[in-house]
Amino acid sequence: MFFGQKNRRQIELQVDLGDLQNEKEHLLSFLQSKLKVSVTPVKNKLTVNTEKLSTREVQRVVTKFVYHRNFSNTHWVSIKGTTVKINRFKGSAKKRKKHKKTMPHQTAIQSWGL
Repeated sequence: MFFGQKNRRQIELQVDLGDLQNEKEHLLSFLQSKLKVSVTPVKNKLTVNTEKLSTREVQRVVTKFVYHRNFSNTHWVSIKGTTVKINRFKGSAKKRKKHKKTMPHQTAIQSWGL
């Protein structure tokens, strides 16, 4: 082996979609277009086969995807080992209903108009 050469091996990085399973195909095409690597779906995860990329670079692209699909106010991206995971904020699971304003009683409206 020559000096300066590194013996690189194929690294298998995983992207865990969390509760965004219906966005699997969109994320798959987004990763393939931005990273120029092969991405394969495996159950509820995506597998990125590469020898050049790090988990930080994959996290950056997944964060960009979350931002572009307008999930940034409900989801965030983390790294654990060789897995990049899309997490949901704890407070975003609840949907709050807006209170409807009630119209004042008809007699109150008539008395104000005098």
